[in-house]
Amino acid sequence: MSRRILVLSSLCLSLMLGACSTASKNAALQHEEFGESGVFTRSFPGTEQSACEAARRALLSQGYVISDWKPAIIKGRRKYQHDAEVHAEIEFNVVCVADSKGSNSTTVFANAVRDRYSLKKSNTSASIGVSALGSVSLPFGSTDDALVKVASETIPTGQFYNQFFDLVERYLDAKTYPNEPEPEKKEAEKKEAGSDSKPGAASAGSAEAENHGDD
Repeated sequence: MSRRILVLSSLCLSLMLGACSTASKNAALQHEEFGESGVFTRSFPGTEQSACEAARRALLSQGYVISDWKPAIIKGRRKYQHDAEVHAEIEFNVVCVADSKGSNSTTVFANAVRDRYSLKKSNTSASIGVSALGSVSLPFGSTDDALVKVASETIPTGQFYNQFFDLVERYLDAKTYPNEPEPEKKEAEKKEAGSDSKPGAASAGSAEAENHGDD
């Protein structure tokens, strides 16, 4: 009877260990699998340059320092501190790609990596020379503090990126970007083009006015 109980206990233990191993393996692979792309991307109307300019202004408005700025690539960094001994940095990467050649829509890809640092203390020992014993290290001296990286991960939260994309959309709607004429200038160019497209009508009108003057 006791032997049967022992066998059953061993079997249950093996099953439990196998289940725990499978669960931990699935949890480890959770961040390594490809999934939905909607978390890190959003499509906007306009060119690559206008979309990335809006992304740059969105990052600047949230305290990010722009470390790399190209027409279709933006990199920004922001530092913050949870408490006295934990420091964190977020590196934000943005890539703007036109949906197709000659299209007036752009897909913005965003990726944020968060690094965490912890304050570590290290004691510096002092060495003194003793004629009989040689050099002896004694446990007194200065204490140095250093930040050591303890974690690094890609932020997966959809809400984090949704807030960023909403800011990009706000700046995209509110601003006129370089190489894009202002609305007043566009309207003036249209009127000028319309007047130039009918020179015959203008000449006929002036000739008719001259005839009335002669009468």
